[in-house]
Amino acid sequence: MDDFALLLIRLVLGVVMIAHGLNHWRGGGRIEGTARWFTGLGLRNGTLQAWMSVVTEIGAGALLVLGLFTPLACAAVVSVMLVAGLLAHRRNGFFVFKEGYEYVLTLAVVALALAVLGPGGVSVDEASGIDVTGWAGGVLALGVAVVATAGLLAVFWRPEPPEQEAG
Repeated sequence: MDDFALLLIRLVLGVVMIAHGLNHWRGGGRIEGTARWFTGLGLRNGTLQAWMSVVTEIGAGALLVLGLFTPLACAAVVSVMLVAGLLAHRRNGFFVFKEGYEYVLTLAVVALALAVLGPGGVSVDEASGIDVTGWAGGVLALGVAVVATAGLLAVFWRPEPPEQEAG
């Protein structure tokens, strides 16, 4: 049953990430709209950010579905959710219906837990003998996610200063 549960978590999280990436690419505003949204969050090079988001989300989702390089796929999910939580949702409070960070926190924690537990027996990692689970999987996923997030913010985040009211 453990393998089935881990497969279920991987498949759902992977499909959610793929859908999220496809929406950034082909949904409503397409890449141009996603780029404008990222720019509005204070990220420079919005088009590059949009494409990086699409590639990361679809790539991480596909890796999760396969159960391949699971801690790194989880790191990508955690990093994307950290950026979203910090830049888009944190100021709105907790609840998702108020555009808060509830949803991104949930996805990030599920990804981190999956990195700790491993992909399960029905995975390419298992078939290939890749076994990075437990503390090693969790530390690898969280460490890579934090470094990637910090790097992205250091290089690309340049929020506009708040407008001063005339007084």
